[in-house]
Amino acid sequence: MKHVLPLLALLAMLLGAFDAGAATARIKDLTSLQGVRGNELFGYGLVVGLAGSGDTERVFFTSQSVSSMLGRLGIRIDPADVRSRNVAAVMVTARLPPFARPGTRIDVTVSSIGNARSLAGGVLLVTPLTGPDGQTYGLAQGPVQVGGYEASAAGSSLRKNHPTAGRVPSGGTVERAVVHDLADGPLVFQLADPDFATASRIAGAIGGVVGPEAARALDPAAVEVVVPDARRGDLVALVAELEALEVVADERARVAISERTGTVVAGRNVRIRPVVISHGGLRVSIGSTPVISQPAPFSDGGRTVRDRMAAIEAEELGIGVQALPAASNVDELVQALGLLGVGPRDLIAILQAMKAAGALDAEIEVL
Repeated sequence: MKHVLPLLALLAMLLGAFDAGAATARIKDLTSLQGVRGNELFGYGLVVGLAGSGDTERVFFTSQSVSSMLGRLGIRIDPADVRSRNVAAVMVTARLPPFARPGTRIDVTVSSIGNARSLAGGVLLVTPLTGPDGQTYGLAQGPVQVGGYEASAAGSSLRKNHPTAGRVPSGGTVERAVVHDLADGPLVFQLADPDFATASRIAGAIGGVVGPEAARALDPAAVEVVVPDARRGDLVALVAELEALEVVADERARVAISERTGTVVAGRNVRIRPVVISHGGLRVSIGSTPVISQPAPFSDGGRTVRDRMAAIEAEELGIGVQALPAASNVDELVQALGLLGVGPRDLIAILQAMKAAGALDAEIEVL
């Protein structure tokens, strides 16, 4: 109980502060504009300059890539003759941000696809970055930063994190822009968490700026805004004004549970009904006592034997029968759960049983 009460008290304090002054949120934090999104890019490249930790000759496509690259530089070499361990074949991935213009620098991620042991100290050669449509949208090149290492000697090895994947900060350059035409049709704000009440409130807040007939909730996940003719010439300012509006975001009552770590997080709308709970557990203790067995006096061929004797004790633990009152807010919920006097892992089992009995008005999400 001494561990669960401070956690519940902290939860009550945080959620109480949320109820008091942070009940509203900006539309910018709740939604995104339809059609304005990033795009995934990828490419195949080579990382060179590795200290003998690159792909072996068994990775034939690396040898072919090295031979092809040298061929474009006027050096003819058979792929079978490539024996370098300082090169690794990698896949390069990046995310093209919305409204990125040519010349914008972006970060790229490099991942080995051969049997290289580490990419530490390597340099990524120029790699075209293409989109799903096959068009080239960027180029990547630069030194690879790896957040791990691997060392081996005399059959022993030491490894930390993943040395076969790394990043090239600002290693990509945008060569082609993806055009987002906001003036083509109405603006549609997409909710990150679809909800009928939140969508209705967003439509009402936007209608107060552009007119009640210009904003309507299409469904719980989208709010459509017809741009007035007077504001169509400056959509950037209009979107900035609308995204700065604040609304009260509704949410479902939810309890998140992580059985791996024993973590329980309850939302502000969680309610419990009057319920009677009986919860118990079993504690098993196993002790070991050394035992010496000696032969009888004057016996022939006997020897002293050392053994151990196990002592097993079982104790049934429980809180008896506890009646919990109804709780209609977070403070009452914390006080009610604190009456149980159990640890976080037992609290998980109790909450799941309360939900099954219909005494918990919340959705349980197991992480």
